[in-house]
Formats: sequence, C-alpha cells, structure tokens
Amino acid sequence: MKNFWTDRRTLITGCTGLLGSWLTKRLLENGAEPVCLVRDAVPQSEFERSGLSKRVRVVNGDLCDLELMERVLAEYEISTVFNLAAQTIVTIANASPLSTFEANVRGTWVLLEACRRVPFVKQIVTASSDKAYGEQKVLPYKEDMSLAGQHPYDVSKSCADLIAHSFAHTYGLPVVITRCGNFFGGGDLNWNRIVPGTIRSVLRGERPIIRSDGKFLRDYIYVEDGAEACILLAEKLAENSDLKGEAFNFSTESPLTVMDLVQQILESMNSQLEPVILSQASNEIKDQYLCSEKAREQLGWKPQFAFDEAMNRTISWYRDYFASEAAREHSGVQNVAVSVSK
Repeated sequence: MKNFWTDRRTLITGCTGLLGSWLTKRLLENGAEPVCLVRDAVPQSEFERSGLSKRVRVVNGDLCDLELMERVLAEYEISTVFNLAAQTIVTIANASPLSTFEANVRGTWVLLEACRRVPFVKQIVTASSDKAYGEQKVLPYKEDMSLAGQHPYDVSKSCADLIAHSFAHTYGLPVVITRCGNFFGGGDLNWNRIVPGTIRSVLRGERPIIRSDGKFLRDYIYVEDGAEACILLAEKLAENSDLKGEAFNFSTESPLTVMDLVQQILESMNSQLEPVILSQASNEIKDQYLCSEKAREQLGWKPQFAFDEAMNRTISWYRDYFASEAAREHSGVQNVAVSVSK
C-alpha cells in the first residue's frame, strides 16, 4: 500500500527517539508528509543527524498540551497518527515516577481526546510495550492476557494501553496498539540501555556494564522492523475498521538473556573484553517475551532482518556516529587553536 502514504498528512510524536526517527524516515520514503512533535531538541539524534528535521514540518511543544494537539491535528488536517512519545527508561521511571506517568499516561489520553475532537483523523497507532503485561506466570505473553504492571514504567504502559482500549470501545476511535519488546538499532542515545551501552564501551576499550545478574530474559527487536510494523498496522486499520481497539505483539520470538546478548555484541565486534556484572537491577521483571502469532496471522507481519544482520547494521551506525563525533571535536579544537593564534 505504498501509494496509501503519498501526500498523507501524518503526525508523529516521539520523532527524536529511536523508533520515531526510523519511522519518520520510512514515511518520507513512502511519500507521506510527516508533521513531527518535538518537545526537547536533541541535536545528536538520528532525526537531526540525518537531516530529517529539515524535510518535515516540526511543531515544538508538549504532548500533554490538549489545545496544542487539537490545533495541530486540525490545522495540518492529519489523517494518520503515530503516538510514540514516552519516557521509556525503566531506571528513570523508578527514580521519577511522576514524570513517567505524566508523559506516558496523561500524554496518551490528551492525544486521544484531541483525535476524538478532530474529524480528519482516520488511523491512530499508539505504542504500548511488553511491560504492560507485568509479570505473568505463563510465557510467552499473548494479547489476551491481562495487563498487570506493578512497577512505575510497567504501570504507565498498562494504563496507556487500557486508555487506548477505552477510547476505541467507548467512542469508536480508530486506534490500535503495538506491544513490542526491547528495541535496538542505530540512533539509540540512551547509554544505560544494554545495546548502545555495550557498543560504546567496546569502542572505548572499556568493559561493558551489566546492571542485572545477566540472566534476565528479553525480546530484542530491530528498530527498522518496528517501524515497518507500525506502518503495516496503520495500513491494515485503513482496510479493516474492525481492528480498532486491538493490540498486537511484535517480536522475533527468539528471546535472549542479557548475557547472551552482550556476548553476541562482543563477538560481532571481535572483542575479548569481559563484562562487569553488577547484579543491581531492582523493580524489573525477570523474564518476559512475546508471541507474535496474532500479528503473523492477521497482519501478515514478520521481521525482515535476521538478528546478526540487524546487529551488524547497528554496530556500523555507532562506529560512524563516534567517528563523526571525534572528527567534530577535533575540528573544534583546531578552530580554537587557529582563533587563539591570530
């Protein structure tokens, strides 16, 4: 349905984040006209570095501002909405639950209420998470399981997920929900996440840090596969309005322990460094991973990238990123030296 996106006015929240930047790029390639909500400028983000910010309409503001969101949807005649904006770091949520609830919960209901008031909006894809399920006794997680988050981040996702269901079933709002595992890929600048943190450590010649005991079991999904899942889900919703209110898991269905993930990164980078295991993780679910049978059968979705290829692409992105950062710093030092010598 590539023609579906031609000249299509599309709102993306969270566009400076990992998934948002890749989704924006794919939508531009498909001919869409993205409108991107930016709260804080992130000059190092893929959204800025790759020049995406110069190819889209940028609206500066906060997702929790109902008047702003209603204005943007109406004035730009938005047809499709991707709500990816969130506070996504578990450790930050544990330390600062109120800001996490504000962004993840209030931000969701504000945007959906704005969409309810503006007749142009035809499809809404909102990002939940595997964390919305909380800790379940049965694995893998399936979409018909209860949403039972207990810790701050998990609760924020459970709440946002239920709010989306409420708007769909009470008001008929055309909203669908994605539940994905842990994203990885080039452009993730949250260094306390295991993939970018490990790659950065190796490139610096430092031992990578594992906060947990290394035995936590997780899904890891490549960000370009995640972006394609969002696009496909919006297209399917346009074809079939009965999907509104539905949630879909997206997963490679090949969970890894944190230690196995780190070892694979080390092997891909030909590194002999040994990780430092802190065993300090708290208020986090031990094991969780998803079943994507529903997405396969109803959407025809499957990941396009094998894990090794995805990880090599990710490592290559960070090599280029740190090389360009080093070159920029060197250029800055040279310019300062020239200025001082004059």
